[in-house]
Amino acid sequence: MANDPFKFPEVGPHAILPRTVRKGYADEHFLSDYRFQFPREDRELAEVFVYTDRMSFDPGETVEFRGSTTADTWSIQIYRDGSKPEMVHESFDLPGSFTKTSETAYSDGCDWPVLHRWEIPPTLRSGFYRVVSTCQRANGERFVQHHFVVVRPTAETHRGRILFMLATGTWTAYNDWGGANHYFGTWGPNKNEGSPILSLKRPWTRGMLWLPKGAARIMTAPLPDMNDAPRFPSKEWGYSGGWGQYYAAAGWAQFDRHFAVWAEREGYDFDIITQTDLHYRPEILDDYSCLVTVGHDEYWSYDMRKTVEGFVERGGGFSRFGGNFLWQIRLEDNGSEQHCWKFKAPTMDPVRDDPERKHLLTASWESGGVNWPGASTVGVNGCHGMYASWGGFAPRGSRGFTVYRPEHWAFKGTDLRYADIFGAEAGIFGYEVDGLDYTFRQGLPYPVEAPGVPADIDILAMSPAVLFEYEHEGEGVRYYVRDSDLNGLAELAADDFPTARRKFQYGSGMVVGMKRGRGEVLTAGSCEWIMGLTRSDPFTEQITRNALDRFSAPR
Repeated sequence: MANDPFKFPEVGPHAILPRTVRKGYADEHFLSDYRFQFPREDRELAEVFVYTDRMSFDPGETVEFRGSTTADTWSIQIYRDGSKPEMVHESFDLPGSFTKTSETAYSDGCDWPVLHRWEIPPTLRSGFYRVVSTCQRANGERFVQHHFVVVRPTAETHRGRILFMLATGTWTAYNDWGGANHYFGTWGPNKNEGSPILSLKRPWTRGMLWLPKGAARIMTAPLPDMNDAPRFPSKEWGYSGGWGQYYAAAGWAQFDRHFAVWAEREGYDFDIITQTDLHYRPEILDDYSCLVTVGHDEYWSYDMRKTVEGFVERGGGFSRFGGNFLWQIRLEDNGSEQHCWKFKAPTMDPVRDDPERKHLLTASWESGGVNWPGASTVGVNGCHGMYASWGGFAPRGSRGFTVYRPEHWAFKGTDLRYADIFGAEAGIFGYEVDGLDYTFRQGLPYPVEAPGVPADIDILAMSPAVLFEYEHEGEGVRYYVRDSDLNGLAELAADDFPTARRKFQYGSGMVVGMKRGRGEVLTAGSCEWIMGLTRSDPFTEQITRNALDRFSAPR
């Protein structure tokens, strides 16, 4: 019946590998045993995986699902995810077809045949459509795999003045399906490095698109007692349930979905696009007055930034409720490949010596090779922020923001005052944050003048962060990142290494406001801001409403 409550296709038990026994070793640790997802290719333990050649489509287009399965039959269900999920397509008992997967599928793509097609209804509204593929094993257990399709808005289907852009560049950077992501994997001479080139023509690792309620986040909870060893909850939880190594670091399930569900529940009309849409279809912003990004928002292309800056210059409002604005990427092969050489960029990125393209070097925005600090676009910088509230990164910090300019419009209706802390109970500050070098004058913070940092940025609220794990000797302690990121980013910087290391060592996360041309930017530079929405923190919710209402109001 039409009024029956929606039943998620994922409900129920999922298949697990039959019990095995193996030797264990005292020095085993998640840092020595990086798992990545890859097909089992065993008919006795049937699996199914699908992907699409693109992430986003227009209504009326036909989506081709390329797949491989070791099952005789499989099924696919597609529903629009949000506060009120809606099933839009189902097809059961489809014939199975197996294709072997390349060992370099992470960079080359899977090149599987089309197993199913879905014609998107011409009037279907924009949104995130979750694709659930399932098959049965001989023992009756059900294998479940998730993919997604974004349906773009068109002139006939677009709703309201708010455009929500998913942080798909960051999703891609952390997707290890097939053998590698930008952080670790089987690339390189010893087959133990992250890949600088990642294909979009592959599935997504388990946990990035769907998670059960209660999945651990990266931030340590509860706060550690004195002398406790550092904790990494998502690594512990992920290993215990067979989730992707970086399931908690990026993706719809852990970040972007929280905003979509909250905003729909609040009654906001908005459409959804991917970062690839912004890169190749900049005109898509013309029908909107408010652009929103949230969560872990780390990887952008040159064209994406230029498009957003132009949008704001013309009078648009940019609401960025996310953190870690750090790396430049290049999209190539019509968007099917993402390139980011990161710390290897100065010596290995093919554009490094090309006078026409060297500005596209895929290093950090604040590096000497790129030299375009993120503050120009979002009002804060990644290298002047970074980590908080987990591991050895300020694990006992406030987890909220301290208010310094309560008279700003962002705080209207919150009753917040100077020196108040908001969001701590919901844990909105972490796990990666963005800030600026700052100084205090008469009790108020101001950005330190620096190249690429606009002069009229208002620091509204902030909290401290660090770019290294502050290590204590402890008992049996094993740290994670340590100071590797600090050293790597300092090596990329234009300053000499000791100067840059000291400059980046201690940072902050900030809420800032910034005018640009006829438009305006509000940035809450923290990945976990969205948890204030999910956990119903009234201050976080009101500030978010203030930004959406201001930027989407008729002008």
